[in-house]
Amino acid sequence: MSQTTHPELEGLGKYQYGWADKDVAGAESKRGLNEAVVRDISSKKSEPDWMLDLRLKGLSLFDKKPMPAWGSDLSTIDFDNIKYFVRSTEKQAKSWEDLPEDIKNTYDKLGIPDAERQRLVAGVAAQYESEVVYHSIREDLEEQGVIFLDTDTGLKEHEELFKEYFGTVIPVGDNKFAALNTAVWSGGSFIYVPKGVHVEIPLQAYFRINTENMGQFERTLIIADEGSYVHYVEGCTAPIYSSDSLHSAVVEIIVKKNARVRYTTIQNWSNNVYNLVTKRATCAEGATMEWIDGNIGSKVTMKYPAVFMMGPHAKGETLSIAFAGEGQHQDAGAKMVHAAPFTSSTIVSKSVARGGGRTSYRGLVQIQEGAHHSKSTVKCDALLVDTISRSDTYPYVDVREDDVSMGHEATVSKISDDQLFYLMSRGLSEDEAMAMIVRGFIEPIARELPMEYALELNRLIELQMEGAVG
Repeated sequence: MSQTTHPELEGLGKYQYGWADKDVAGAESKRGLNEAVVRDISSKKSEPDWMLDLRLKGLSLFDKKPMPAWGSDLSTIDFDNIKYFVRSTEKQAKSWEDLPEDIKNTYDKLGIPDAERQRLVAGVAAQYESEVVYHSIREDLEEQGVIFLDTDTGLKEHEELFKEYFGTVIPVGDNKFAALNTAVWSGGSFIYVPKGVHVEIPLQAYFRINTENMGQFERTLIIADEGSYVHYVEGCTAPIYSSDSLHSAVVEIIVKKNARVRYTTIQNWSNNVYNLVTKRATCAEGATMEWIDGNIGSKVTMKYPAVFMMGPHAKGETLSIAFAGEGQHQDAGAKMVHAAPFTSSTIVSKSVARGGGRTSYRGLVQIQEGAHHSKSTVKCDALLVDTISRSDTYPYVDVREDDVSMGHEATVSKISDDQLFYLMSRGLSEDEAMAMIVRGFIEPIARELPMEYALELNRLIELQMEGAVG
């Protein structure tokens, strides 16, 4: 293939959200993790004793559990250098105008207030550092009993409901980073959708890291009661620093009988962020869980959204897209566990690598004993833009019944001279042809995203493909 440079692809790996605000709160925050830090976080939040006990259990398990021996190299994470809690404001704002000027300017640049003003979202949460600084929900949804709060407020105002479900989908000791999150979690979203209520317009959360060496550990808990529907969208950015930050979230979703949840992530962290996230949902009879996962930024991402189909006719779906540029490793995938008969799952993974970047698909499909007549389809496609990038596929399939349908398909392709020649013979320049191939490759997943979002994946991809980033 020609070694000509391609401006349409030069944006991949570049970053347009890398500015930093004044770091007054972060400068005063302590580094390192111990029992005193955990107790201090819980005390500042005036939490009940049972939550403090859970945090201390998480700290103990974090200390005991080994680092993952697979995936990306995480040995350079310096846990003693991380700031585990940064409070940027004393109270949550009720309007954008009430935010401190620096924080308000950041969200203005990101376009979040515009999305709310144009009624493109039914509710907005904005987390800055460790806590949610702004939150709103439409009155008509509140009147229907929909709860959309930051997780700290959810614990205070709905403790009984919160305690019933917190930590039930992802146990404290599920993995080292889930234990860490349990110990120091702060912020995130708490959502409850009552029986039969459909939230037709998405709820949106936006997570911003500003402090250098910051650790952001939001905790999101979503409960969709019987026959309900909700679509939750989250976006993430951070400044560019010379040293690393850590983002380690936990997301638990309970999808009850005949309910449906769609969870869309547009991850666009800067290239100095380790993004190590645990996301899992349980589906009751007839329930549907959809993960739409876009990974563009970060230094390292390790993220495998899971669906446990616990009731008959439950459905799980993961659609993911990953971009890796120079110095990036996107190790992402999905986990589907069929624990009941007549369940079905679909995994579609698309990845693009350039400039020496690396993408990995890592997935598990397990059909347990008794999950008769279940079916699963896995499709992984990787596109290598040059000869120095890398793509790997690590599929794990565990089938324990013989009356099921299981399909797996994986492809790795390069942009060939023949493809370029064909398109150029139709009047396109080489750069336009290159960009068209990449756009066509990602289109099956990009079309599933809500087009109206200022920050969503389609806009980022367009900017990158047109060389407009950076």
